[in-house]
Amino acid sequence: MIGVLSYFKWSFAVTVLGLVLAAWLGWQTLGTAGGTASFLLIGLVLAVLEISLSFDNAIVNANKLKDMTPVWQKRFLTWGILIAVFGMRIVFPLLVVVIAAHIGPIDAVILAAREPQEYARIIGDAHLSISAFGGSFLMLVALNYFMDEEKDVDWVRLVESRMRACAAVKGPEVAVVLGIATAFTVLLPEGEGAEFLFASVCGVLTFLGVELIGHVLDAQQGAASAAAKGGLGAFLYLEVLDASFSFDGVIGAFALTQNLFLIAIGLGIGAMYVRSMTLMLVERRTLAQFRYLEHGAFYSVLVLAIIMFVQSLVHIPEVITGLFGACLIGLSLIASIRHERYAEGH
Repeated sequence: MIGVLSYFKWSFAVTVLGLVLAAWLGWQTLGTAGGTASFLLIGLVLAVLEISLSFDNAIVNANKLKDMTPVWQKRFLTWGILIAVFGMRIVFPLLVVVIAAHIGPIDAVILAAREPQEYARIIGDAHLSISAFGGSFLMLVALNYFMDEEKDVDWVRLVESRMRACAAVKGPEVAVVLGIATAFTVLLPEGEGAEFLFASVCGVLTFLGVELIGHVLDAQQGAASAAAKGGLGAFLYLEVLDASFSFDGVIGAFALTQNLFLIAIGLGIGAMYVRSMTLMLVERRTLAQFRYLEHGAFYSVLVLAIIMFVQSLVHIPEVITGLFGACLIGLSLIASIRHERYAEGH
């Protein structure tokens, strides 16, 4: 137990620091004990929201990290997490407003500080494009895992064996995503379909672009040694993956508060726990011990992608998304334990 907790020492430290900052922000903003307590509570809830939505992110990260060189593992777990915390939790919401409102970055910061409700409205208006982009990218991540001829372990055999068989045809996952995106385009009100389809295609192109860049870069590194697999290309892939995972949390956070700085604190705390879980999964080789755990994570990613698409039509509370992911991962964990006990008995 102590060994497991050691992975979370920095997360605990960041939690204390973050909650102190949240309380200070509440006092500076509202100037009352009640206001300070409310900011403290919202910061804590945001951290829990991020952790619940991102546990599958940690498993998917670990799945990719286990094939990376130790040097690039360390780089992702340090610089990569810093980019995730400060880039996606602070810069991304600002960038959305900069593009949507056609204002400069400094003006966006001022707008977030002085007119948080207007800032939240602009973020909300961009939700359609964000859902389409993130949903397409994440769906390709999940389908790319299941539609793999080299995948030799099935959890839900009836489904996964057929998906793996599709890998004999080039690009079936891209066809599936574009087909679903086109169907949602037809269902959306007039004027929104084109925006949704454009963002979805951008998500597909981003996935293919990152895959291509990763293949080229890793092939160049691998020319010298097979052990060089998993360098800059894998790093870039994980950064875009983390960005896609964080879309839902960032958008959902505005339902709790319009204060950008409080959102950054709460989600930043949660992101540190994702880092700790990723590190623990890699170093303790948890994915090897629980053979179906990554299956549950990728099913969770697939469900998240579908939910992001559906959210273009109806709002789905983030707690539902978190529960779906937790249930799928929990079921895969139970199945893994049962398999291990069965194997030991024979």
